[in-house]
Amino acid sequence: MKIFKLLVICAFLVPNRTWAAELDDMLRAVEQNDQPTVQTLLARGMDPNTSDPEGNTLLIIAARQGHFELVRTLLNARARASARNAQGDSAIHYAALKGDAELIRLLAGYGAELNPRGWTPLHYCAWEGRTEACRVLLQLGADEAHPELVAGDRRRSAARRRLGRAAPGQGGRGDGARGRHRHAGRHAGGQPRPA
Repeated sequence: MKIFKLLVICAFLVPNRTWAAELDDMLRAVEQNDQPTVQTLLARGMDPNTSDPEGNTLLIIAARQGHFELVRTLLNARARASARNAQGDSAIHYAALKGDAELIRLLAGYGAELNPRGWTPLHYCAWEGRTEACRVLLQLGADEAHPELVAGDRRRSAARRRLGRAAPGQGGRGDGARGRHRHAGRHAGGQPRPA
């Protein structure tokens, strides 16, 4: 009877060890843009919405690294385009932070949320001075009057300057360059955080 219980326990532990090893392999493959390994693990049944301990899904990791084709592969495998990590960031937030307009278009085409609660992708690209990414987000339907953009007058003014628009109370159009580096370095780890 003791041998039977031991065999049952081992039977449950071995698949979990295999799954943990495959998870590590998948996370590493996504970080390194190893398309063949990612496709193999997806074909074996790995969930494309799997995440690391911080809640970063495979899609978020691929977008953060700028791996365009890998992002497309994960989206085609039904990765959730608007999944958010523990900090509230999604793949499109990272695309906006990097100023990757093509990646923004791809994610938006698969339904990534442009106007989530909290800091939006538009905040991120405006904060970093990524004007082309900001224009793309606005063309796709990002809300310039999003409550979080309107809530902080200082943030709204900075975002408008970076988008080349005058802040309320200022006539004319801004040049889009004023204040570009004014807030640089104020966020830890390369990621803006809400004030």
